[in-house]
Amino acid sequence: LLHYAKYLMENYSKDVSQEQHSVKKRRSGILQGTFVLPLPDDFDEPLEDFKEYME
Repeated sequence: LLHYAKYLMENYSKDVSQEQHSVKKRRSGILQGTFVLPLPDDFDEPLEDFKEYME
């Protein structure tokens, strides 16, 4: 059993460390400007449904 454990550690511990280095780091803002939603001109105006709450 110890021989098998040593075999696994020798052969597979190197593969894991090499895979971790090849993972690319994510960059923030890479999709900025890709998704543009068409918003109406009065988007920021207060809604009539909430007039009584805003008083």
